Amino acid sequence: MLLGTVLALLLLGAGPASAHAALSGTDPGDGSVVQRAPRHVTLTFTESVGLLDDSFRVFGPDQRRVRTGEATHAEGRSETARVTLPAGLAQGTYTVAWRVVSADSHPVSGAFSFSVGKRSATTAQVGTGPAEDPLTGGLHDAARYVAYLAAALLVGTAAFVLLCRPAHPSALRRPAFGAWWALLGATVALLLLRAPYEAGTGPASAFDTEALGNTLTGRPGQALLARLAVLLVTAAFALWLSRHRADGRGPLHRGSLPLAGGTVLAVALALTWAAAEHASAGIQVPLAMTSSVAHLLATGVWLGGLAALLLVSRRGTGEDLTRIVPLFSRIAFASVTVLAVTGLYQSWRGLGSLSALSGTPYGRLLLAKLAGVGALLLVARYSRRWTARIAAPAPARAAAVPARVPQPVGAAPGKPGGDDGPEPGGPAGPDTGGPDPDDTEGTGGPGGHDRPTAPGRPDRRPEIPDGTSGPEGPGSPGEPPRGPVGLDDPGTRRRGLRRSVLAEVAVAAVVLLITTVLTGTLPGRAQAEAARQAPAGALPPTAEVVVPFDTGGDGVTGRGNVYVTLDPARVGDNGVTAVVHGSDTGLVVVPEVRITFTLPSREVGPIDAGVGDRGGYWGTNAVNLPLAGNWTMRTTVRVSDVDQVTVEKKVRIAP
Repeated sequence: MLLGTVLALLLLGAGPASAHAALSGTDPGDGSVVQRAPRHVTLTFTESVGLLDDSFRVFGPDQRRVRTGEATHAEGRSETARVTLPAGLAQGTYTVAWRVVSADSHPVSGAFSFSVGKRSATTAQVGTGPAEDPLTGGLHDAARYVAYLAAALLVGTAAFVLLCRPAHPSALRRPAFGAWWALLGATVALLLLRAPYEAGTGPASAFDTEALGNTLTGRPGQALLARLAVLLVTAAFALWLSRHRADGRGPLHRGSLPLAGGTVLAVALALTWAAAEHASAGIQVPLAMTSSVAHLLATGVWLGGLAALLLVSRRGTGEDLTRIVPLFSRIAFASVTVLAVTGLYQSWRGLGSLSALSGTPYGRLLLAKLAGVGALLLVARYSRRWTARIAAPAPARAAAVPARVPQPVGAAPGKPGGDDGPEPGGPAGPDTGGPDPDDTEGTGGPGGHDRPTAPGRPDRRPEIPDGTSGPEGPGSPGEPPRGPVGLDDPGTRRRGLRRSVLAEVAVAAVVLLITTVLTGTLPGRAQAEAARQAPAGALPPTAEVVVPFDTGGDGVTGRGNVYVTLDPARVGDNGVTAVVHGSDTGLVVVPEVRITFTLPSREVGPIDAGVGDRGGYWGTNAVNLPLAGNWTMRTTVRVSDVDQVTVEKKVRIAP
């Protein structure tokens, strides 16, 4: 029932989406000139979007903000955003900055312009709004990381207790409680920070009751509320189990109820992540969410179980570890298999193409995560050596040989007084009176009796203090070492296991940190889709210009190409980067690159970009181009003290 409630709460209304919304159209169109002032501005996206109080900011020809109505969905369609404009707009160019929240909970923003009657001589230099407040973004990311760590520890310790059944589960009670409280606190923090994170404002606005109310009506807020509900039910379930002990020795039942209940709660907890992040938007949403839930649970069982094993190894007995370690090793192997299968699917779904693996931030982060997982598997392989040693039986010891004590003259060797009784533990049999074929010491006479010892002569057979004698006595080559020595020492094996597991836990924490950043990064497939929609005005255009040069000199630096990127190629501040390639298409180092901009039609310039050597490329982040139009970019490349060339190229600067 709980699982169904969470599914209904989180998946109601979910539909096909593209993971990070991309703008597919605007009305009026970007850069268009309309004869009659429009009454609405309508945006259409590739997926459903959430609206904010400040989703639209419209600036007029005088660069003042235009009073608008409340942002709504056009005709009730969740993939649209619309705002009402006042009547009687003056002639000129209007700039629209917008900000919405995509279905996977990440804010998306952009800007475009349109003109009424005719274009203005100058346009408003309006940004799309801050992507995020640095302090708010840092706190939000920290809370997400703590939530991941706490969830992994909570799921892992619970699975470890239910599946491995350590002899002293109380050692894991405090870590489990700590993980529960940490996850509860992180979830509350995420709920409070959600509104300022979406709006790009400071954390002080987290306590705005109106903004918090809006958060609770959106999908990310509902997912966080569902997580809080699952945590409360988990606490109630654990309390109920602790009060209904099955055997009076531990807080858990020996039946299947704890395992079934724990599984349902773990799946419900994982759903609160899957329904609000990348899996909830894009292609194959049901399969993606199933894969995401399995991935999260396998991560918790493996990495959280490692932490549990580390704690148990400090308090558990040798016999307990001999049973637990091989069992957890099999569970960890199954978890890694699930991680491999689901991770491969999620990588394909997020990347879309092999080129995105190295050509997008998402792909590069994914490579870093794969490297971390590879290191984790290497450490796990080392841990398996200690696992095998702990699981192996103790070294066989030499069987003790009964001590031979001097017997009275005429006494039988097996029993004082001369009667040969049955051997202890063996069947009794008649004494044949013949020679004893097993008597190889030369001391047995006919009938198996010992040879009498002369009066005053001691028995020459050496007495061994530990009760053994003969060629296989202590210290002889035929006997294994009596005590555990070296790596066979239980203390050494436990310390080795703890060190290797501790290394696994440390590497796992780094992998979870990369995962936290990865889940907040635009997937490569969505980035490619957004780029295809760029002509509609979703993102500011980026000008990329190839400038061929030939100084007439010899060598690879004498000629080649300069790849200049102008971002965003709009009126206002722009970033400029220049990468120099030689004739062999490889990167080359040159003494100087200089770039200037001139707008001949308005007699503006030249404006020196002031690019500097950044170690492998030349760049700057602050060149102001005040007017729209076709600018002339002059690129000067100096390859030596006497060889340089200047090349002109046209670049379009949008309003």
